[in-house]
Amino acid sequence: MEITKILFADPKPAATAQVSSTARTHLSVNVNKVALLRNTRHLGIPDVVRAARICLEAGASGITVHPRPDERHIRSDDVFEIAAMMKDWPDREFNIEGNPFQNLMQFVRDLSARGLPLHQCTFVPDSEDQLTSDHGWSFPDDAARLVPLIEQAHSRGVRVSLFMDPVADAMAAAKATGADRVEFYTETFARAWADEKHNEALAPFVQAARAAAALNLGINAGHDLNRDNLTAFLKAVPWVREVSIGHALIADALELGYEATVKDYLRCIDEAFASA
Repeated sequence: MEITKILFADPKPAATAQVSSTARTHLSVNVNKVALLRNTRHLGIPDVVRAARICLEAGASGITVHPRPDERHIRSDDVFEIAAMMKDWPDREFNIEGNPFQNLMQFVRDLSARGLPLHQCTFVPDSEDQLTSDHGWSFPDDAARLVPLIEQAHSRGVRVSLFMDPVADAMAAAKATGADRVEFYTETFARAWADEKHNEALAPFVQAARAAAALNLGINAGHDLNRDNLTAFLKAVPWVREVSIGHALIADALELGYEATVKDYLRCIDEAFASA
């Protein structure tokens, strides 16, 4: 099925698993934690839409939100207000994460009905009471029920990325669902980085990325990536089309400000590709 709103092209088909890429990774800023802070009071500050706009002005390629059913951070109104703001940035992307069996697909349908931009939705298998996303989809168990939802998103011109653990053998099954990309859950790498054992932790990501790229399955990544570990990850896994970073980036912004923080994350990405 044709996808009509892809702004950043996925990798071309590779003949073998020995693939390489010099395409620079895009940065999508997840603004959930801005909303979480705002929700502790009734003053409307910090302003989530303003935060998103400043990040785009600083050079971010897109904005990500993960509106959970309990609205403990991003609320329904935020989704539509950010989408409306994104119309001013036709060269950037809006990505919504969430469980497609909870509230995600309603946002996909409503944004389409209102003529508001949505370029990518990331299917995440989290439960309603889960603190944060902590695992990917399981194949073949989840495959059949994901297919019609992926088709629904495609019918509205929306790219679909599946939140996945770095398991090389699962990439073909992910591709078979019709998904356009996978987003690697990177906490295992981030945790190993903190323990100075990251070389061993990188191996599954490299293997899974090679398998995905050989299938022309686009690769995103996210969860606990930060200014300390991002460059090393992208150097090892240069096929990543997009990183979605929220918690660490917003924490850094509390000290540095949004603009300086976004620019420093872009510096980390540039360093990863400096010798490509």
